[in-house]
Amino acid sequence: MSGRLLGLLGLVCTTTLAAQVLLTPGIAVADPEPPVSGERSVAELLTDLQKLYRQAEQATETYNATEEKLKERRAEAERLTAALARTRLSLQESRGAAGRLARQQYQTSTDISPYVRLLLARDPQHALDQGQVIGRLARERVETVGRLEGSERKADGLARRARAALDEQLTLTERRKKERDAVRRRLDDVEELLASLTPDQLTALARLERDGVAEAQEKLMDSGALSDDRNPSTEGDRAVRYAVRQLGKPYEWGAEGPTSYDCSGLTSEAWRAAGSPIPRTSQEQWAELQHIPLTELRPGDLVVYFPEATHVAIYLGEGRVVQAPRAGEEIKVSPIAANPILGAVRPDASPPAKL
Repeated sequence: MSGRLLGLLGLVCTTTLAAQVLLTPGIAVADPEPPVSGERSVAELLTDLQKLYRQAEQATETYNATEEKLKERRAEAERLTAALARTRLSLQESRGAAGRLARQQYQTSTDISPYVRLLLARDPQHALDQGQVIGRLARERVETVGRLEGSERKADGLARRARAALDEQLTLTERRKKERDAVRRRLDDVEELLASLTPDQLTALARLERDGVAEAQEKLMDSGALSDDRNPSTEGDRAVRYAVRQLGKPYEWGAEGPTSYDCSGLTSEAWRAAGSPIPRTSQEQWAELQHIPLTELRPGDLVVYFPEATHVAIYLGEGRVVQAPRAGEEIKVSPIAANPILGAVRPDASPPAKL
């Protein structure tokens, strides 16, 4: 539990302040005090909050994935529209050339074959030269007609693809709106539950969480699952430095900086700043990046949490991570075991930097 959060808990006196106190999901330990008859225990309240936080974070990452697809569709639609405009201009030029050739053919048309013209010509060599010119013009007509037909087919194909990209863009826009509303509903549920708690309950929850995190961290460190710290790669060092510079900035779902971030917004921007862009969402980072055992962790690697891979942080070393925790909190340094660990991934395959 951060010092900021503990300070807030000591100052809680209104519903507004209570709604700002957010607890780390995924840690469950024994209830320190028996509940008053008819009330839920502190452990039960913590379990409820864990569930709500995970649902909110999962909804956020789903929204982020749709937002990324929407950006790609917009870019594709813009590219296709520009290509269609160029093709239509080329088509217009091809049609103009075809029209000019048609007029030339009409003006020079004759019923006498080139062979007969050659026999009747006073100057056979001149007739042969004319025949070559006529042949070249004929080939040009064939090429012009071919370009015209090709431009028409290309324009038709681009128009169909542009319409499909626009339709998909509209579908994604509607889906994003629904997912945005789902995130807001989940966060409203969290605030509603927090607002219903008394200052004593909030204090007990904070203590329960703090003890649970400490116990999980001690167990992990004693297990030998983490090896001696390794040197980061050059890119990993840059990613860590970027993440550390963001400490104290607020969490905001769907945000990618520079003034606020969500969990995967921080990790993706840190690695983009390091010169090695990675996927936007925690699920994509888990699915697409190289998996490594915890024993091989080095600073800059990403630690992914929960079975659904809905949270991610940047490893600092010595069993610590930098993370954007959740709504209402700031980017901070946390124990690596602050949430249930799914695994770790490495965004780059560079050798460690020489320190």
